[in-house]
Amino acid sequence: MALLPILVAPDPRLKQKARRVEAVDGVLRRLIDDMLETMYAAPGIGLAAPQVGVSKRLLVIDLAKEGEPKAPLCMINPELTWLSDEEATYEEGCLSVPEHYADVVRPARIRVRYIDRDNEIREIAADGLLATVVQHEMDHLDGILFLDHLTNLKRNMILRKLVKARKTPAGAEL
Repeated sequence: MALLPILVAPDPRLKQKARRVEAVDGVLRRLIDDMLETMYAAPGIGLAAPQVGVSKRLLVIDLAKEGEPKAPLCMINPELTWLSDEEATYEEGCLSVPEHYADVVRPARIRVRYIDRDNEIREIAADGLLATVVQHEMDHLDGILFLDHLTNLKRNMILRKLVKARKTPAGAEL
């Protein structure tokens, strides 16, 4: 397994729509394992393939808390089959938008159909944090960042800070 570099906004690759996965094979399973290792090392609770520069409709999630056994969830070609009318607000962050957080409103409950790493079709119902994380990661597959759910003012402010941080040498005072 290998750690993969995580793209940081405003990298234009994060705004592209990912391509459907055509085959679940050894190469894809290796990518899944590398994505999980990268997500755990970051540390994060979700990671989509476009965040590591791979245009595939693939995401990984693990909501296990520290000290609990890992519980990785891999979704290939996920599709939302139902969204509740009820909404929930969570403070979201993103490995591609480091050190920035904002409240995002999304459907509170969802159903999602996907293919797992064993090439089996699955469908799950999700609510709470899992529903939020699934929707957040699925947004990445369509070139959408959580910032796109914010006002233009808030989004532009965060993007300017990310660009400035990229231009500032490590260790330099701001």
